[in-house]
Amino acid sequence: MSNPPTEFYSEERWQNWIDRIKDEEIDPEDESSARLLLNLQDDTAIAVAKIVSAYDEGELEQEETLEELAEVRDIVLSEVDIEDEEKLILVDGVQTSLVCVFFAAEEYVAGGPAEEGSVNDYVGAAADAEANEDLDAALGYAAQAGTLIIDGEELDMSTAEELEYGLVTEWINGLDSLQSAMSDPEVVEEDE
Repeated sequence: MSNPPTEFYSEERWQNWIDRIKDEEIDPEDESSARLLLNLQDDTAIAVAKIVSAYDEGELEQEETLEELAEVRDIVLSEVDIEDEEKLILVDGVQTSLVCVFFAAEEYVAGGPAEEGSVNDYVGAAADAEANEDLDAALGYAAQAGTLIIDGEELDMSTAEELEYGLVTEWINGLDSLQSAMSDPEVVEEDE
């Protein structure tokens, strides 16, 4: 076994992104602001993709993989220290999108990809569960869709566009980042 990289993601890396968001004028309608938030999300998804890939390639044991994922999750989903209410809401949106990415990765490592159904089947089931206010089931279905994305299946974003805006659309947004990261796990440069 080759030695896996010692650190997939760090608190310092996350904090650098947060500091950039604090320092910049953020307007979600503005392309560069939107890109900054997307890069923050993609950067985390790439770290998750690298951890899962290291697991798939036998560089990490199951338990180590789950620990690595938990470590990144703890960094990224912890409370953010931003005084600007609007920026806080935007970062919270990114964190919400990433919740499903972590669940999907953990589910994939613990039990492999979902055995039946397609990504779109699970996305539809998640949307139905959300409509019935069963958010735990909705997250479970969205995470199952994520396990299939990790396994190489495609998420058709046009499906997501038909959904009513809510948690499921946020989670699918995160899965879209995960899909990009799985196909091209290049690091997002923090200074772009």
